[in-house]
Amino acid sequence: MSTIRAQFLKSYGSFLGLIGICIVLGFLSDRFLTISNLTNVARQVSINAILASGMTLVIITGGIDLSVGSLVAFTGCSALLAMGLPGSDVVGICAGLLAGAAAGCLSGILVSYGRVPPFISTLAMLIMARGTALAMTSGQPIVRSSGFYIIFGQGFLGPIPVPICIMIWVLLACHFILSYTPMGSGIYAIGGNEEAARLSGIKIVWTKVLVYVISGLCSAIAGIVLAARLASAQPNTGVGFELDAIAAVVLGGTSLMGGKGGIWGTLIGEREIMGTSFFKR
Repeated sequence: MSTIRAQFLKSYGSFLGLIGICIVLGFLSDRFLTISNLTNVARQVSINAILASGMTLVIITGGIDLSVGSLVAFTGCSALLAMGLPGSDVVGICAGLLAGAAAGCLSGILVSYGRVPPFISTLAMLIMARGTALAMTSGQPIVRSSGFYIIFGQGFLGPIPVPICIMIWVLLACHFILSYTPMGSGIYAIGGNEEAARLSGIKIVWTKVLVYVISGLCSAIAGIVLAARLASAQPNTGVGFELDAIAAVVLGGTSLMGGKGGIWGTLIGEREIMGTSFFKR
């Protein structure tokens, strides 16, 4: 009986914790469970949820990505700087996404080909991305208060804020990759036993590179959404975002040792953080 109870708590402990937090906060404040407040808080944590989606894939492989916070600043600044070129917002958004994918690819190459530990390679990327953002902007914020891109941070799709819609799309895309593609099976296999995965014919190097590219793209999406919400990009933004993303993934049941976890667990972990963020507002 104790084994069954332990297994139940292991599987649903995060969800029960989420329910408990919501109940407590509902009693502490009559405003917490209102639609307007929940929508506002969800919009606030949409950035971290997007980062946590890519982080989930990385951690399931047994790796970690410490660079996502700096990449939020780097990609946001890259996007707004490129918006001054012909083509305006579309060019800027593409530049931001490309910058995030390139940074993730470089981290993945260092981890896969260079066999540099993920902690070291992504820590180096954290420093490089932050330094590049500061150099590009001379340490000053880039203000752009108009343009199509503003929709991504301040617009609505019906009654739902666009950042929440983007968060849902990113979560669904990462869930699809993990659950319904050969790459997803390879991600779990690599995290469970990399040598066994190699002997099974899984392309470990390319899978790891793609995982870090996805994490970089998620960082770029988060950076563009944040820049659109603030109508500016700041080279010092995103400090500590990587810790919140890792916390959401781990709270959702994904093992730091790799091979276990999922997007829906991350969503539960993110909502636990969302509940505690109510006190920061």
